[in-house]
Amino acid sequence: MDVAVQAALILFISVGVLLVIGVPISVSVGLASVLAMFTIVDVGNGMLTSAQRLFTGINSFTLIAIPFFILAGVIMNNGGIAIRLVNCAKVLSGRMPGSLAHTNILANMLFGSISGSAVAASAAVGSTMAPLQEKEGYDRKFSAAVNIASAPTGMLIPPSNTLIVYSLVSGGTSIAALFMAGYLPGILWGLGCMIVALVLAKRYRLKRNDRISFSQALLVMLDAIPSLLLVVIVIGGIIGGVFTATEGSAIAVVYSLLLSLIYRTIKVKDLPRILLEATKTTSIVIFLVGVSSIMSWVMSFTNIPGLIADGLLSLTSNIFVILLIMNLVLLLVGTFMDPTPAVLIFTPIFLPIAVSFGIDPVHFGIMLVFNLCIGTITPPVGPVLFVGAKVANLKIEDVIKPLLPFFVVSVAVLLLITYVPQLSIWLPGILGLHNG
Repeated sequence: MDVAVQAALILFISVGVLLVIGVPISVSVGLASVLAMFTIVDVGNGMLTSAQRLFTGINSFTLIAIPFFILAGVIMNNGGIAIRLVNCAKVLSGRMPGSLAHTNILANMLFGSISGSAVAASAAVGSTMAPLQEKEGYDRKFSAAVNIASAPTGMLIPPSNTLIVYSLVSGGTSIAALFMAGYLPGILWGLGCMIVALVLAKRYRLKRNDRISFSQALLVMLDAIPSLLLVVIVIGGIIGGVFTATEGSAIAVVYSLLLSLIYRTIKVKDLPRILLEATKTTSIVIFLVGVSSIMSWVMSFTNIPGLIADGLLSLTSNIFVILLIMNLVLLLVGTFMDPTPAVLIFTPIFLPIAVSFGIDPVHFGIMLVFNLCIGTITPPVGPVLFVGAKVANLKIEDVIKPLLPFFVVSVAVLLLITYVPQLSIWLPGILGLHNG
């Protein structure tokens, strides 16, 4: 048997078996990669190469942005920013039927974009909105579905840690271009959720928000401006070339901490707990990046992406069909794998194939992340699904049925993003961040 085929079989079968028996995904990827490497080189050189790749994979200035953005998100999740954004979203949603559902969606888009975490958004916004919606007579299952379905928009609307990981593993795709490319797809996802909520709100005859005066609305918006300024400062600075994404992430930490201290929602004694929480999350992500670099080396050395490309081309040479196959694979993968490891594993496999067909790396990155965002709300593993159901005090099976219309719309938007690349590359193009 050819060495490359043997390494590929050992790699993917080992990962699958280890995941099935309950081994954590980072350990599964690391062990499977080392085992596959032993088919290429001897044990001594294999261990040495694995150690080198592990440290080389995390030796990146760009990667420092991830722990800072994670820390900023944890600070904001504890810093009373969510309620201000909810109030702001309530004003923006106006008096449409089911206004509180639209408020929930807009708040998730705002908070998710600031914190960069879909799970944090579903927890912070969901816990704030659930009592308000229940008080107005909203069905709890419907409310939970709205919160769960809209939370992943923050993984597309920048700053996004998942896009930073993609930038790293794709060989240096511009973070600024990826950030700008995420805006329209993220907004389209949110608008899709709002359309579904509007239709269902009319069917269920849900209440509208109470009318508020212009002065009250103005006060609410002014109260939210300091929180919203974080995105303007960080993203504006990165796009304007004032600082890098890594420097912007540090600024996000300082700004969110100062804001929380001003709001008096975080005390100095809370900082060790916040730092510990951020460190736990960061360690998981960084370790995943490290072990995935071993896997990337094995796949590159044995030309596994080339073998997979040949396999796809033997089925069809139609780019539309190939993109559809990629989408189906990624949607399936997203149901049992978190976005970060999925990006680390599947970017080296699918990106070379996509580029060989003339697909822009920025467009492919958005398509990839959009796919995996859908996976976060899909059983059996979807983390946003679990958190959203827990916040609403419901079982997973209770929210699956009301979530289905939102799932259908998100897949429809995914296909739109896939086959209309301008939705991803138009904005970075007009800002001079991308030449595609």
